[in-house]
Amino acid sequence: MLSALEKQLLNDYQQGMPLVSEPFAEMANELNQKGFSVSEQNVMDCLGQLQDKGLITRIGPVFKPKSVGGSTLAALSVPAERMGEVAGIVSAFEQVNHNYKREHEYNLWFVVTASTQEEVLQVLAEIECLTGLTVLNLPMEQDYHIDLGFPLWC
Repeated sequence: MLSALEKQLLNDYQQGMPLVSEPFAEMANELNQKGFSVSEQNVMDCLGQLQDKGLITRIGPVFKPKSVGGSTLAALSVPAERMGEVAGIVSAFEQVNHNYKREHEYNLWFVVTASTQEEVLQVLAEIECLTGLTVLNLPMEQDYHIDLGFPLWC
C-alpha cells in the first residue's frame, strides 16, 4: 500500500520536476502547500524507497532527442541460454537506460545515451566485444513525442 506522500509524488512529478538548483527542496515546498509536512530529505527518502520497491526506475530530466548528446535504440539476437548473461553485460553500462526482452529474432532491445554520438558507438562496440554478438544499431530518423504521463490517483 502506498502512502499519501508516495501517491502525490508519483502523480505530481511524472513530468514537470522543478528545474532549479535544489529540486527536492522545491518539491517539498510544493507538497507542503498541498497540506503535507515534509522536508527536502523526506522527499529524497521517499523517492529512494519508491526506487527500492521498483515503482520508479530513475529520477531526472528527459531531453528532446538529438538536442543534447547522442543516443540510439539497439538490439541483439541472443541465444536463449545466454539471455541472463548478456542482459547483465548490457545493463552494466551506465549509458544503457534500460533493456528488455522481446519475442523476435532480435530478442534483447536497449537504449544507449551518452554525452556524444561517438561515445554511443564506443559503447555498442564494447557490447559487441564483451558478448561476441553483433549489435543492430537503430538510430532515430524522426522523433515522435508520446506523452506517457497520466494521473494515477484523483
